[in-house]
Amino acid sequence: MSDNDELQIDLEQIDRDLRGRAIDKQRVALDKLAQVPADLAIPLLARLLTSTDFIQRRLAVMGLGNHRVEASFQLLTGVINSDGDPNVMGEAANAIVDFGDRAIPLLVTLFRKTDSWLVRQSIIPLLLDTNYHSELLTISEIAIADETQSVKEVGILALGHLLTSPVADRSLALLLELCKDPIWRNRWRAAIALQSLQNPATKAAISQLQQDEHFRVVAAALEVANYWASQSL
Repeated sequence: MSDNDELQIDLEQIDRDLRGRAIDKQRVALDKLAQVPADLAIPLLARLLTSTDFIQRRLAVMGLGNHRVEASFQLLTGVINSDGDPNVMGEAANAIVDFGDRAIPLLVTLFRKTDSWLVRQSIIPLLLDTNYHSELLTISEIAIADETQSVKEVGILALGHLLTSPVADRSLALLLELCKDPIWRNRWRAAIALQSLQNPATKAAISQLQQDEHFRVVAAALEVANYWASQSL
């Protein structure tokens, strides 16, 4: 048996394992496929993407993330543009971000068009520790208007990451408004987010929140004030 025959048999087994229901075998199959040359692995993953089973499509996306070549980027772009399952789209966002600058507009577009809390909560953390400040501000503003409370809270905390960025003024203005929000969870998250910037405006807001009607908001504001005090020692 030639090496090519052995490789073909391995690929066939990998394909069977990925299409099966045994999670441990799927995980092993993905690891093996990551070691296969991209020109052999990607056609297998492309076929898996056509499955009607969202779990198999999600596995295909995970596999594409292990092969950072143009063909993978194009397939992931197709998933982001056309797949309707939040599990698959969220995984595609995680995979495509590693392709760098050209992936960011796709993520912002996906965030705008989806109403899935899962997808939106998957995208925001991907931009937190990057220099895409304007893009993060854009999706954070969308997030804080989301009807899903968990998405709103992630958006509020993301604004806190921007308080020392070039878009700090807009981020601060939004957070100061949220400090007066009628929903206590939004005031609570806003207090936490303000910790990264100590100036007269944030000090005044935190001082006011220490008098809040909800104990969690008060606790968060006190924690921020104590943190600032410790930093000045």
